[in-house]
Amino acid sequence: MKRINVLLAMVLVAGFIACNQNDETLLDNSIEGTYTGTLTSGLKSASSIFPGSTDATAVVTKSGDDLIEVHCFTDEMDTTFMLNYYENNDSVMVCLTGGAFGEMYGHMLGQGHMGGMMGDIGPNQTEWRHHLSDEHKQGDEHFGGFDRMNHSFGYTFDMVEGNDHYGVHFEGTKTSN
Repeated sequence: MKRINVLLAMVLVAGFIACNQNDETLLDNSIEGTYTGTLTSGLKSASSIFPGSTDATAVVTKSGDDLIEVHCFTDEMDTTFMLNYYENNDSVMVCLTGGAFGEMYGHMLGQGHMGGMMGDIGPNQTEWRHHLSDEHKQGDEHFGGFDRMNHSFGYTFDMVEGNDHYGVHFEGTKTSN
């Protein structure tokens, strides 16, 4: 009888450990990792470069406080760039950084800060809402983010062909950490 109780206890412990490991994998909220998906173009003349959609990969690595490096590549394209990221409930939103932020929004990051000091985030305000209220005007465009519920990442690249601007959109699902 003792042998059966010990065996039963071992099976229950092993099952509990296995369930906890699966739960931890499912609850991985890190945005770092490899995302596989597609890259699609929004301009017909770009169809020679991106015919409809093409398989693509994005590797996301944290590079500092609230800063990530994104390496996105296909057979036709290979680019690496930096983005700031901001928590927003079950999502993580991204925004341009450095000179790219200044070119897009007309001022350097931090110059639009209304409160004068970081740490003035309001009650019930997410990092993203705080960023929007301090750094952006109504209607400013943003290009992507992470959906933690679906373990996905989407980002639209602003491309230039002659005088035309168009978007090339990456959408992928996390395949590894």
